[in-house]
Amino acid sequence: MTTASTNTVMQNNSLSQNNINKLDTNKPSAAILTVNNLSIVTRTGAILVDNLSYQLRQGETLAIVGESGSGKSIASLALLGLLPESLVITGDVQLAGLSSKTLSNKASPDKTGITRLPIANDSARNKLLKIIRGQRIGMVFQEPMTALNPLHTVAKQIAESLRLSSMPKKQWRAQSITLLNDVNITDPADKLNRYPHELSGGQRQRVMIAMALAQQPDILIADEPTTALDVTLQHEILALLDNLKREHNMAMILISHDLNLVRRYSDNIIVMRQGQTIEQGDTATIFANPKANYTRTLMQQDFGTALSIKGIPSQNKQLPVLQVSGLQVKFAVEKTLFGSTKRWFDAVKDLDMSLQAGQALGIVGESGSGKTTIALALSQLLSNQAQVNGQIMINGQDITALSKNELRKFRAQIQMVFQDPFASINPRMTVLQIIEEGLLVQGVDKATRQQAVIDSFETVHLPSEFAQRYPHELSGGQRQRVALARALVMQPSLLILDEPTSALDSTTQMTVVNLLREIQEKLQISYVFISHDLKVVRALCQHIMVLKDGICVESGATETLFNHPQHPYAQRLLQASTI
Repeated sequence: MTTASTNTVMQNNSLSQNNINKLDTNKPSAAILTVNNLSIVTRTGAILVDNLSYQLRQGETLAIVGESGSGKSIASLALLGLLPESLVITGDVQLAGLSSKTLSNKASPDKTGITRLPIANDSARNKLLKIIRGQRIGMVFQEPMTALNPLHTVAKQIAESLRLSSMPKKQWRAQSITLLNDVNITDPADKLNRYPHELSGGQRQRVMIAMALAQQPDILIADEPTTALDVTLQHEILALLDNLKREHNMAMILISHDLNLVRRYSDNIIVMRQGQTIEQGDTATIFANPKANYTRTLMQQDFGTALSIKGIPSQNKQLPVLQVSGLQVKFAVEKTLFGSTKRWFDAVKDLDMSLQAGQALGIVGESGSGKTTIALALSQLLSNQAQVNGQIMINGQDITALSKNELRKFRAQIQMVFQDPFASINPRMTVLQIIEEGLLVQGVDKATRQQAVIDSFETVHLPSEFAQRYPHELSGGQRQRVALARALVMQPSLLILDEPTSALDSTTQMTVVNLLREIQEKLQISYVFISHDLKVVRALCQHIMVLKDGICVESGATETLFNHPQHPYAQRLLQASTI
């Protein structure tokens, strides 16, 4: 579903403020949302959510925490009627402050003005819920790059929300700038003219929040709003949501897999696992005395320690796998009428780096610091809009000097694993076809391809029966293993990993990190590991580089930098990771 259609579904046919009876702020103890025994079951009988119950009061934040597949997201989507009709949904959901006329006679309001929402899948449900989506309950989706429409500017997408709130067209631009200011976006007038791909991850997430706030909802559902963001931005976004909640007198449902992250920003917590409510209660109480072992496991993440440099064989020490000198990357941000570039943006400035065989270099920094740009430059995957200068030596070969045909053959030595495996692998291909695709391009014969695929399955610990499955039939962690196998089947000497664990829950993250450490030790592959999760970087990388605005502000041995950071920015980044 495109962004325009997603947000239209969320906000279509919203009523004006006059048609909605707001909750009485003089009664803070009254529940604005009550969910009783919400259950979601597939047609085959698989239970996705089992008897979930909770109350949400105005001004409160309820955090729903759990691993991937725990049911936390679909339980919230059920409130808005955004689940497929193949699911059987039962339970009782009550929303306060809604008149009987608002939901028509098919809804069932009681004397207090509390109305039961139609959550069961039937023909009347969507029609009744259209007046709830957007204005009463807003939602910030997990991945803004897929939730925003890539073909529309920021201005057009925010204007869509304002139009649905019945705001006059002449006020759209001024209100859009106000909303972007509210979510702390710098130079909002300039950002209105940009497309989603021209914004950083943090900026895209802020635009999503601005769109959700455009209709001033009573309840805001934030579904993993910080998953793809660096550690400082995670706290900034959650602090922003917390402040906006107070300013707009909203209630918030915060969905996350990171129990420690939501500790500071929630009043109550529900811990879910495989559709079951494992633990539920006041945030401070649960953290002080968690009753369930599963809750304690989520609190105490242990990623292990990076391989010792002494334990890595010293062959080829004289010839680094990767040697970068004076790397500069510029993007054209403004062109003349005739197509020549009028203004450039310096994304990476005079970067040097070196990496030995079998070692891992972690690149950390805030969103927009140039981490992914460096990865794309090393892989020679930047578009023609970018201007790349400097020398990139891989195994002694300057890849910037290679022709297209030579580069195509050389690509086997340098592979990349992208942040979102579901977006980077072809959904129409089976796992077998995905993994062997690179070997097909290289012209490898069928027998050799099949054996290489079998070996890669064993390396990433995937069952052989997964070969004929499609990506949608796999979990997030399994899809990431497929993406890793696709890269490893080429037998590269350098593997670039761009946020490979950011979209995964904590237990799956630990599994993937342990797997990467095992592969590093077994195959002696060098990693360039890009991540905003400093715990993961520390557990996997022997060296670390800290970026800010495209400049390396500090680099060195991982443990030395973690224990004694010198640059103020590095100190702030590391301090944020321990909050």
